[in-house]
Amino acid sequence: MRKERILLSLVSLFISMGKSDFAPYFYDNGANSFSGNMASFTVAEDTSVGTYLYTLNGSDPEGEPVTYGITLDKGYKEYFSVEPKSGHVTLVESLDREVQDEIVIFVSVTDGRNKVVERVSVFVTDANDEKPEFFNLPFIVDVSEDTEAGRSIYRVQAVDRDLGSGGSVTYYLQSALNTKFTIDAHSGVLRIKAGESLDYELSRTHFVTVVAKDGGGKYLGKYHVMTSSAIITINVLDTQDSPPVFVGTPYFGFVYEVSVPGSELFTVFAKDGDQNNINTIQYTILNGDDRLFSINSTSGCISLTSEPGQLRNELYELKVKASEVDLDNQLLDYTVTTVTIRVMDLNNHPPTFYGESGPQSTFDLTMYEHPPEGEILRGLKITVNDSDQGANARFRLLLVGPARVFRVVPQTVLNEAQVTIIVEKSTAIDYEKYHLLTFKLLAVEIDTPERFSATADIVINLLDTNDNIPKFSSEFYIARIPENSHGGSIVVAVTATDPDSGLWGEVKYSIYGSGADLFLIHHTSGVIYTQPWASLDAEVKSKYNFYVKAEDIEGKYSLAEVFVTVLDLNDHPPEFNDNFLEKTMIIGAPVKIEAIDEDAEEPNNLIEYSIMKGDPDNIFDINTSTGEIKLKPFIKSMEIVQNITKQKDCRWSVVVQARDQGSPSFSTTAVVKIDITESNGLNGPVAAFLMQSRDNPMKVVGVAAAAISVMVLVTIIISTVMYLRNTKSNRITPAHRIIRRRAREHRQWTFRPPLGLTDSKGNNNLPRPKPPTPRAPVLPPPPSNPSERQWAVPTVSGVVSFRKSSRSCRQSTDKLTDVVTEDVSSSLVSELKKKIEQKIIEANQSYYC
Repeated sequence: MRKERILLSLVSLFISMGKSDFAPYFYDNGANSFSGNMASFTVAEDTSVGTYLYTLNGSDPEGEPVTYGITLDKGYKEYFSVEPKSGHVTLVESLDREVQDEIVIFVSVTDGRNKVVERVSVFVTDANDEKPEFFNLPFIVDVSEDTEAGRSIYRVQAVDRDLGSGGSVTYYLQSALNTKFTIDAHSGVLRIKAGESLDYELSRTHFVTVVAKDGGGKYLGKYHVMTSSAIITINVLDTQDSPPVFVGTPYFGFVYEVSVPGSELFTVFAKDGDQNNINTIQYTILNGDDRLFSINSTSGCISLTSEPGQLRNELYELKVKASEVDLDNQLLDYTVTTVTIRVMDLNNHPPTFYGESGPQSTFDLTMYEHPPEGEILRGLKITVNDSDQGANARFRLLLVGPARVFRVVPQTVLNEAQVTIIVEKSTAIDYEKYHLLTFKLLAVEIDTPERFSATADIVINLLDTNDNIPKFSSEFYIARIPENSHGGSIVVAVTATDPDSGLWGEVKYSIYGSGADLFLIHHTSGVIYTQPWASLDAEVKSKYNFYVKAEDIEGKYSLAEVFVTVLDLNDHPPEFNDNFLEKTMIIGAPVKIEAIDEDAEEPNNLIEYSIMKGDPDNIFDINTSTGEIKLKPFIKSMEIVQNITKQKDCRWSVVVQARDQGSPSFSTTAVVKIDITESNGLNGPVAAFLMQSRDNPMKVVGVAAAAISVMVLVTIIISTVMYLRNTKSNRITPAHRIIRRRAREHRQWTFRPPLGLTDSKGNNNLPRPKPPTPRAPVLPPPPSNPSERQWAVPTVSGVVSFRKSSRSCRQSTDKLTDVVTEDVSSSLVSELKKKIEQKIIEANQSYYC
């Protein structure tokens, strides 16, 4: 048994030794590969988080699946993560080469039983992500103002932590053209620009902006240049190089008439132009004082050394010198200024107005209204005076009151002037608006601090003139009066006013015009009446118009038009021509009756017709507006009429009333006898007219006479027009034509004297050819049959020669050949035309005479 157990153990050991387990391993594909164990792998510092970077790649000798992992030493930031199965490595933290340019990681691969770990380094490459950084900020430089151009005054330095071109730095100044400085692009040395200098007195501090720029490089896939800027403060230090400066120039001093010797007139002040090492200032007067003024050498106070009466000039200009004095009382730089001393009169007299008897504050004047423009108010004697001298005696004159009515002359006065007031706007000086005009005359000093002034009242009493015409309250008046008004009735009252005073304002009225015969007007009140004998009738005349005149005492007047309407009253009843009327009515056609109302206006003359009674009753209808009477619609034939009357004589009567529409209303009646008949077969309006008018034959006669008169008048007009036309046409020598006729059988030889010869188109203005010499006509041969009728030949004067016809004569006894030659026709026509022209000439002579 023991041997068997030992044998089994040996067999198991042998089997296990035949199945050995080997560890997995990484592939090493080199530094430039993106697959393997990441040894010497490089990644740019601007790579975005989440970017896929690398694939860990390994294998197991037994072919078992493997997984991957990445770990770092404790305390280090984890920049990468790996997907265990695929080995994909992803960036999970931002990189910064300037902080850490090498990252040590531990990569592992395992088959589940065996794990292999390798230590590898990942290198971070540079990107241009850093700006240049200045050292020793802030930059403050102190420079003496006498530093010469081109000298170095400061050096700036900046560092860029990027590598390569991104780490190189160059310098330049912003707004380089507007500054006094320049900088070296590579060294950063700041210098004063050539041709420039510093001046403490002009500018004590300069601010310069310097920019540091790197050489550029890629960042996030794009070429990028980074810059930084800093301000350099340059303080200019003062040196002893400026003369004294007077403060508060220009200088003016004044001497008044009350000044006494020793009076202080003005104090000048100067200071050292340099700010450091300030020296004492000493004052002196170089010239211009004429020993009349003196100056304190320490304080600069200028004083008067003589009486004001000794000053002969109004203006003095003193040259004052300010000199710097050092500790050893040595005079250094100096400057000179001008001090103007003006001799002033003391302004102690205001302007004053004077009249003829002395100072005066009120001036009165009486004048007529509307004086001519430009006229001087000569009744005012005004003088104005200011006793001061020079500018103190200059003042302005103003006239305060209604604008642009008067103006004052002169407007500016020196010492004294005569005041003149001139009319500027005549229309504003109106007695009807103002009986009294009041103005203020004002004198005000111009250039003095006190601005003394004086006033005077100008009171103008206006006198009236007759400068207005009477004016009606309206340009026209409209009046209405009933036609039954008795004589002397009031029609309308007109009103006119004249704003003038006294007798000039009294108005007298009168009336005239073609329509004024029936009216009269009260000459003072303007009330218009009808004449005592006047009787107004709207039916005779309903409209009147005339003019009224308003006139003042001097004959100035105005006109207005009056329109009078006579109101119609219903004072006429309607009237028929006769109280008994006879009419003939054709069945189906109306008959018309008419009443006339002589009232002038509607509704007084509007008539309404009605049937009061009929015999027989209820047979007729009447149009209430036109008065047309017609049978009831059911009466259409004489048989129906005869059935109603039972008589052959169809003569009915009806009582018609005509009533007007006035108030009160009037009416009248008439009996109308109507003979009923049927149509007789005559059609048309003429037949209807004759039938309706058979009871009134005079109406037919009148219509016929009117028609005949119209026809006669038309005939006369046509004849006159034709006569004048022919007279005008025959004043021009007309042309004639010869008509050649062919011989015809059984035709009498006739000649018709033409009234006018025309061409083929009917024109009668052809030139007349010279007629041939007339010749006696030759008689035709006698007929063969003695019993045949002889043709009569017209007897005319002239010589006609016989010419045998070219055609042979027929043997028929009932026909005669009409043989006329051309010469015969021409002669006859010429002879007849001469006679006709002679008659036309005689007619024209009698017409114009």
